[in-house]
Amino acid sequence: MGVTRLKRKDRKNKARANNRVARIKQLLATPVIKNVDMDELRAQFGEAPKNKKEENTEAPAAQTEEKSTEETSAE
Repeated sequence: MGVTRLKRKDRKNKARANNRVARIKQLLATPVIKNVDMDELRAQFGEAPKNKKEENTEAPAAQTEEKSTEETSAE
């Protein structure tokens, strides 16, 4: 006497479980923003240049070095 397996139902249940695990992993992967200094963010946006063409003529490598040093000092 054999046991009948519900194959379609089994596939649906496995798919639901896999989707649930994937959804949980995706939620855990998103970074949580903590202790954001709003005044500092506003100051950064206020310092944005009006004309991008003039700034592009300067050395772009120097700008990337400045940003990397600021990021390391902020952390």
